[in-house]
Amino acid sequence: MSKKSRKKSSKTPSGSPTAKKKTLKPRASTQTRSAKTQPASAAKSGQPGAQTASHKAASKRLKSSEKTTKPTPSPSGAKSALGEGQKAPAFRLPRDGGKVVTLSDYTGQKLVLFFYPRADTPGCTREAIDFTRLKDAFAAAGTAVLGISADPLRTQEKFRDKHSLGIPLISDEAHEMLEAYGAWGEKSMYGRSFLGILRTTVLIGSDGKVAKVWRNVRVDGHADEVLEAARSL
Repeated sequence: MSKKSRKKSSKTPSGSPTAKKKTLKPRASTQTRSAKTQPASAAKSGQPGAQTASHKAASKRLKSSEKTTKPTPSPSGAKSALGEGQKAPAFRLPRDGGKVVTLSDYTGQKLVLFFYPRADTPGCTREAIDFTRLKDAFAAAGTAVLGISADPLRTQEKFRDKHSLGIPLISDEAHEMLEAYGAWGEKSMYGRSFLGILRTTVLIGSDGKVAKVWRNVRVDGHADEVLEAARSL
């Protein structure tokens, strides 16, 4: 073989450096593609575990939200409102002067119970004075009258003496009678809610049953209205 032919054969595509480079490029690109697809496949294979963990976390959040949204019982513990025709709840509580008064003390006669928020406040004072003014008229109608609040006995007695009240005043500091007669519940003042005495009056017939109930009482003229109701029984 001549020198020219050997030189030509050495420049053939199969032996040239350019050919070698061209054959390596597809391999490199293949490796790059496989490297790129590996994280994706790994991520796909890890999706069920991630979904399971996410589901568990969501269920935990749901359970915790259910616990927080459960209604809480009323702190007042108040019973349902007393209705007309029901038997009057029994009570036994101290009154001014150191005596004890019970419902059975008034068996066979009519009885008015007026529940007032606080002794010696303007509205409560007017109400107590009005019932005192009509005391004899109530007695003529066969009806006794009692005033009830949560004030301690000493406060009740000061209230009585200051305004010359002639109506026995009961002290219910534990709110037992107030709750039983529906005179204890939620109130609001200046945008603030709180538990307290709801101005309420109850007329009990001689049969021991509730004849009439006045709720959210307006003081002016109220005692006269109760007297008329007692006379009509």
